[in-house]
Formats: sequence, C-alpha cells, structure tokens
Amino acid sequence: MFEERRVPDRQVRAMRTETTVRVYLACSPADADAALGKQVFERGGATGFVPSFRVAAYLSGNGRKPEHERVLAVDITREGFERALLEHTEWVPERDLDHTALNFQAIRIVGELADEWITTITDVTPVMRDIAGLLATDQLHLAVKLVPHEPPYELQAG
Repeated sequence: MFEERRVPDRQVRAMRTETTVRVYLACSPADADAALGKQVFERGGATGFVPSFRVAAYLSGNGRKPEHERVLAVDITREGFERALLEHTEWVPERDLDHTALNFQAIRIVGELADEWITTITDVTPVMRDIAGLLATDQLHLAVKLVPHEPPYELQAG
C-alpha cells in the first residue's frame, strides 16, 4: 500500500556543520558593514533571524527592502542555536524561490544573537540577488543550484 510522506506542518530546517548552524538576517548596509568588520553585532542590531534562506529572501525582498538591503549569513554554535530556540520564536510560512507560501511553516527567532555564539558572519546578498536575476529570466534550473541545502534540524534531547 502506498503511504504518503508529508512534511510536518512545522519544521526547523537549517544549513549546518557538526558544530555550527547558519541563520540569516537582513539589515541596513551600515549595520552589515559594521557586523562584517567586527564579526559581531552592535547591541540591538540583530533582533530577528531565520535559519531558512528562502524565508530570509522573502523577508528582505531579496535584499531590496529599505533597511534590509543586505542579508547576512551568521554561523552560530549549535549550543547557541538551541538556546535561541528557547527564546521567543514564531512560526512563519516557508517560501519557495518566488516567495510563494508553502504548506508548512519555518521558524523565526526573535531576539539578539549573543556574541559568544557567533563563529562567522558573511554577506549572502550577492547570491540572493543572483537567484532573483535567474528567476526573472526563467532560469529556475540554475537558481535552485545556488540555494543552500537545509535539511530538517533535529533538536537535541534534554
């Protein structure tokens, strides 16, 4: 008998290594430059972040919304990510590359990133804009190759 495998209604998905988890946040060019230079955020500078690249693209308008023109990838420790999940979280619709809401939800974490959690900050705005450009010219097959792999994140027991 055929059994349908379906995505859970809510799912944490994230790009990660054995020691880090990548989250994204959009910010102004000035805040992005400061964060990239110091590899930390000014207090109050990072107040909401998502582990979903596609949700970050949607929330920032592919890095084109005012005060959200730059999208940063922030690699944080797994322990930091787990602690952040205990803070204020909300569920938002996961998005496809055209920003259409999908039938399951992704997590958004509202709060600050602690400096001690951050291992690396990089600018992914060019990639986001490249994807948008490929989509605008009907090159989905190339755009999907640029999207980071974000498998389901299994939360630690405890």
